Amino acid sequence: MPIRYTLRQLEYFIAVGEAGSIAAASGKVNVSSPSISAAISQLEKEFGIPLFVRQHAQGLALTQAGRTMLEQAQTVLREAERLMNVAGDISGEVRGPLAVGCLLTFAQMVLPSIRRSFEDIFPDVSMRQFEIDQADIFSKIRRAEIDVALTYDLDIPADLRFVTLAKLPPYALLPEGHPLAVHDTLSVTDLRDQPMVLLDLPFSAEYFLSAFNEHGLRPNIVERTRDMSVMRGLVANGFGYSIANIRPSHNVSPDGKPLVCVPLDGAVRPMRIGLLMAPEAESSSTIRAFVDHCADLAAHQALPGVHTAPVSQS
Repeated sequence: MPIRYTLRQLEYFIAVGEAGSIAAASGKVNVSSPSISAAISQLEKEFGIPLFVRQHAQGLALTQAGRTMLEQAQTVLREAERLMNVAGDISGEVRGPLAVGCLLTFAQMVLPSIRRSFEDIFPDVSMRQFEIDQADIFSKIRRAEIDVALTYDLDIPADLRFVTLAKLPPYALLPEGHPLAVHDTLSVTDLRDQPMVLLDLPFSAEYFLSAFNEHGLRPNIVERTRDMSVMRGLVANGFGYSIANIRPSHNVSPDGKPLVCVPLDGAVRPMRIGLLMAPEAESSSTIRAFVDHCADLAAHQALPGVHTAPVSQS
């Protein structure tokens, strides 16, 4: 029986299924709503089943059959992408799709610049990026939903491969004018009674707190946030200090207030930023090229947000 639907139609179906409306899907895939609507109608005709329930006020809802077909359509597109990767590997060309994850903590600082420079060198690569936490990175790599991820070496599972790019020692982030901001270095003992704004992401929070736990101390946590920009804003406005490893190119909060970075001394383990992937991932020429590109940036100290100079310097 000949196949009368296309991968493009499946892409539109997935976009609608994930977005919940044709209008939202239209913006996501940059295709007109009538074209997406026509693709969905054609798929329903070919499959002989309704994929969505039309709800005028709430948009579209997947039917039970639609949910099953959505999972299969996602699998078909992933396998189609792998077929392109195989072709690229055989030819030795760097091309095709590349799905890159990035830890939420530093995605806005690191990934866009790396992506721009990589796609400028390899214009036949179509990269998609995903800003997620550490737990999601592990699961998405295992399910082959992303090819590689920029992250920290936090509780890396034994079945995944981590390639170190740079070491990032921790530093205390303080508002300008804070009494401790004049120090060259600080210890966790200096900080324990100060109000703390904790960057509260899976695995990351445990790392920041471990610096205190190792000395039998408990920090005075007054605020928690999952967003680094929010954390910097709270610190700059005097709600407390914070601890971080990645560092923007300027010591200014999102609302324009100055910040001060002071290195932490003592036995505080530096985090390593690097690339996480499945063990067999580098058999793909495209993934291998991305790994080499990131390693080259790190070797030339050109990774955004990664500073090898003392963090107390502006």
